[in-house]
Amino acid sequence: MSQRDGFTGGFLVGTLVGGIVGGIIGAVVTSRLDNNNEEEGSSLLKSAKRDKLSHEESIEMARHRLEEKISQLNHAIDDVRQQLGPIEKHSIEQEASSD
Repeated sequence: MSQRDGFTGGFLVGTLVGGIVGGIIGAVVTSRLDNNNEEEGSSLLKSAKRDKLSHEESIEMARHRLEEKISQLNHAIDDVRQQLGPIEKHSIEQEASSD
């Protein structure tokens, strides 16, 4: 019977000590993980802001290139109109004179 009493007391003391040590270790690990997550979160936030800026810059560059292409197309259309203008006038004059 004395062995059972010793076992029960030892078991209870081991449980209490193990719970306390486990709680302390858990608290330390959790606080370190929180600090790492905050650092990663801030670096991810900075990275996201940088990516957003670069994304906005790339959109702006694409818009600028598109405006340049539109300008080039408008210029080419104007050139063709100028070249075709005398031809159209000449063909209209020929139709009028033949009537």
